[in-house]
Amino acid sequence: MARGFAHVTLVGNLTRDPELRQTPQGKSVCQFGVAVGRSYRDASGQLVDAASFFDVVVWGVQGENCARYLTKGRPVAVDGRLDQRSWEAQDGTKRSKVEIVANDVIFLGGGAQGEGSGGGYSSGGRAPRTPSAGQGPANDFKDIDFGDEDDIPF
Repeated sequence: MARGFAHVTLVGNLTRDPELRQTPQGKSVCQFGVAVGRSYRDASGQLVDAASFFDVVVWGVQGENCARYLTKGRPVAVDGRLDQRSWEAQDGTKRSKVEIVANDVIFLGGGAQGEGSGGGYSSGGRAPRTPSAGQGPANDFKDIDFGDEDDIPF
C-alpha cells in the first residue's frame, strides 16, 4: 500500500476548555477544539470572515499540560497528523470523524491572567517548571521585551 502524508499545522483559538480523561490503561488523553479564522472576498467583492473548526487530541504528559494551562479563547499552534475514526452509532448509523492528533502544542499569547503578549510555551511532552503561586507559564517570559504587538509578523 502506498504511504500518504497527513501532516497539519494550524494556529487558532480554543473553542472550549480542554477535557482531560484517562484510558483504562491509565494513559492521559486531552481533547479540545480550535477555531481558525480567515477572510476572503465573495463574488460581489465584499470581504467575508469565516471560521473553520477542528477537534484536537493530545496524549500523555503533553495532554496533561494542555488541560492544566489552556482555557477557552487561548491562542495555540498545533502541529500533528490527521486521523479518521469510524464507528457505528447507537441508532445503527455509520459515523466518522477526522481529528488532529497533536505531536506538539505551543501556547501562544499571554497567560490566563492576560499578562503581556508574545511569548509562548510548548507543552512538548516534558513537564513545565512549577510556576510561583498565582503565576502562569507566561510569567517565565516576563523579563523579556518582545516589542510592540504590531512587530509580530503574523
